[in-house]
Amino acid sequence: MTALFIRNASQLVTLQGNSHAPRVKEAMSELTIIENGSVWIENGIIHAVGKDEYLVAKYKGRLHEAQIIDASGKLVTPGLVDPHTHLVFAGSRESEFNMRLEGATYMEIMNGGGGIHATTIATKAATKDELFNESYERLNQFLLHGVTTVEAKSGYGMEWETELKQLEVAKELNERHVIDVIPTFMGAHAVPREYKENPEAFIDLLIKVMIPKVAQLGLAEFNDVFCEHGVFTPEQSKRILEAGKIHGLIPKIHADEIEPYQGAELAAEIGAISADHLLKASEQGMKAMAEKGVVAVLLPGTAYFLMAESANGRKMIDLGVPVALSTDCNPGSSPTVSLPFIMNLGCMKMNMTPAEVITAATINAAHAINRAKEIGSLEVGKKGDITIFNVGNYMKLQYYYGVNHTDTVVKNGKVVVRGGKLIEELSISKN
Repeated sequence: MTALFIRNASQLVTLQGNSHAPRVKEAMSELTIIENGSVWIENGIIHAVGKDEYLVAKYKGRLHEAQIIDASGKLVTPGLVDPHTHLVFAGSRESEFNMRLEGATYMEIMNGGGGIHATTIATKAATKDELFNESYERLNQFLLHGVTTVEAKSGYGMEWETELKQLEVAKELNERHVIDVIPTFMGAHAVPREYKENPEAFIDLLIKVMIPKVAQLGLAEFNDVFCEHGVFTPEQSKRILEAGKIHGLIPKIHADEIEPYQGAELAAEIGAISADHLLKASEQGMKAMAEKGVVAVLLPGTAYFLMAESANGRKMIDLGVPVALSTDCNPGSSPTVSLPFIMNLGCMKMNMTPAEVITAATINAAHAINRAKEIGSLEVGKKGDITIFNVGNYMKLQYYYGVNHTDTVVKNGKVVVRGGKLIEELSISKN
């Protein structure tokens, strides 16, 4: 593979430093910026990072071999990481948007047969090819917004055949699309309507049948549950997550989204890698997460779209909770692929700083999906995943809001977006 030399960045945001643990408190603002910075990549791996003159001298005998990208006047960051998406689904729920505008709540819509249940019906009806094609196009849109790695949850089946279909599509997407797709099993997304009067029977199905099958087939790395009043109780959620741990699945948890429900406390107790949403998390729960190093994956786009108050990101950071950001891309409560817009909401709705939101969408997001040794910062030995923004510094990335500033995206050392457009001749594939 030809070497790639990205040169002369106005600001090269490296986030160099300790990658062994997610960043907390003041460390979330330490971006380790190199002005007039450059990166040399070979065989998909970063080989050198530093001042342009240093790299020119280091590789002076090989410059003619390299594909060169002039990043003058531009901001260069690690490729963005989205650690919480519901990527694989069918159907659309724009009618629910109108219902919310007229005063209906998220739980009222779901309990009336809409919400997750509506998407489940559409996803069950879709073929694997239909799910693959829709999801592939979503990945293209993620890529155009600077995202190079996404987590993808199942959960729109809640019975084996459709859960399996979603996970198999996620696996195929990971194999055929340039973006890395990290799979999470979320059979415990809701209690199916046919089990409404007997949720324990469904939990038994999850614990005794679905989770063991997922682990046996190697279709997921994480196991997630929606711990919420009217969905799964903390006690039920604990059993589901413990069952996943027995079979080697790392616990994640949708926690304290609608009301305080001990979800953050459970995440700390169970040793979850992340707890997500957390709009109503208690201070005690936040402190427990900080003590155990559980990453808070915050989803301000979901709160924005549901017209709810966002999670208290500022307080979590001040308490020492490692914070990451995500789109929560899904058809009902956050139909967006724009992680840069979510970063802006992190500033505007959660009082995070522009430096903190970059950390939250790169190295801390990588920790939330167990990938910080490979991605999330620009350091020797890590993957050549890089996003180049058409702004001169990281402050402008948030200052000029509502604009997709992504100019160039590099994945595994290969240019896949140039001038804000997909490079079609590369077929946007890993092959």
